[in-house]
Amino acid sequence: MMPGIRISGCLLLAVLLPGCMMLGPDYQRPQFSLPAIFGIEEAADAQSPLTVENRWWELYQDPVLNQLVDQALVNNTDVKIAVARIEEADAFLREVGAALFPQVDLDAAASRSRISQLGATPLSNGINPIRENYAIRLGAAYELDFWGKLRRAKESARAQALASRYARDTVALSLSGLVASNYLQLRSLESQIDLSEDSLRTRNESLALTKKRLEGGVSSALDVHQAEVASSNLAAQIVELRRLHAVTRHQLAVLTGQFELDLPAGNIDQLPLPPLPPAGLPSTLLDARPDVRQAEQTLIAQNANIGVAKAALFPTITLTASYGGESAELSDVLKSAARIWSGGVGLNLPIFNAGRLSARVDQATAQQKQALAAYEASVRSAFQEVNDALVAVRQNAERETLLDSSRQSAKKAVEISDNRYKSGYSSYIDVLDSQRVYNDTAIAYIQSRQARLIASVELFKALGGGWQAEE
Repeated sequence: MMPGIRISGCLLLAVLLPGCMMLGPDYQRPQFSLPAIFGIEEAADAQSPLTVENRWWELYQDPVLNQLVDQALVNNTDVKIAVARIEEADAFLREVGAALFPQVDLDAAASRSRISQLGATPLSNGINPIRENYAIRLGAAYELDFWGKLRRAKESARAQALASRYARDTVALSLSGLVASNYLQLRSLESQIDLSEDSLRTRNESLALTKKRLEGGVSSALDVHQAEVASSNLAAQIVELRRLHAVTRHQLAVLTGQFELDLPAGNIDQLPLPPLPPAGLPSTLLDARPDVRQAEQTLIAQNANIGVAKAALFPTITLTASYGGESAELSDVLKSAARIWSGGVGLNLPIFNAGRLSARVDQATAQQKQALAAYEASVRSAFQEVNDALVAVRQNAERETLLDSSRQSAKKAVEISDNRYKSGYSSYIDVLDSQRVYNDTAIAYIQSRQARLIASVELFKALGGGWQAEE
């Protein structure tokens, strides 16, 4: 048989054999018995199909918050690490995919040597002891993917690359939620500071009035001391609020990478409330969560690794071929008489390895079971987080309404007690008590609005973003 025919036959095998067999299980998405909607205690309304909005923080309509989140997504070190891991996974995918193609190498060598003219058989006169050798060879090697090992490895690498992208999205979602929560806390603290400073001015005015009444013999020294205690306690509360405000601002600076962060003054009441989610949110929205997608891609990768491990139990078939030239003179190396070639088929069959390869199959199977359990756990956890966030949003909305009514009543009580004290119908302790109740109630109202807004942030995170009806 001619060499060309042999090489052509090898190439034909290289084309036909890889499509013959794929060892290992094909991936099928696991099915979980989840309710069709979130909030199973509520009646589901007929809703339009919903999709997830990635830039959910823009629903708060605050340009400062938008800028902070955008800066964090660019400057945060966790995001940079996640992006670098994507680049690493992509490079690994290219490396694994390259194994499906032949490897071609060009080898060239030149040598010059001198042999001894003395010895048992000395060289005859006229024979040059200097010897030269030149060679150039183009070689190719190709592993036949008869059992699907290389294709399963590429399937696993592709899933790992996708998982790294979803890992980046998970980091971005957590980061944007953390920035939004800290920003809302910052605005809440600013509102609490403004309210406490207004209350402190009112208490200082009451203290000054009480001192005048003491000088006129209308009030007692007890009223003055009680007013001083109330003012000092409120001033100490303002100091603590300012400390918390500074700490929160520093946290935002670290998250956004802006260490000289300078934010304009704001108030939490100025932030519009995001829309409440409609009743009967479909549980299929969980597919938008990047951590759930990441867990599924990890499961796909581990499932493909079973095929890689099983293929190692079977023979490895490799085709090799080379073509080139070799001569004692550099000028003759490309001549037809100097041509050299080779072709062959290699077979490696594992005979005895004390169960090492079968143990790797068991390891891959166990890892696939772990990934399956982790995927199921991520879906269940995500479902619980959405339900918890839905309850928190709705309950905090009701709590805020009640506290707003209580705040308005406490404010009226302050006016009445102050007028009664000035008219001599009640003691100063009634004024102090009404002021304390109003301050506590107003602070509780601000904190309830903060809790309501942060609960909406948690809902956005739990859903993988904001919801939006499809047209």
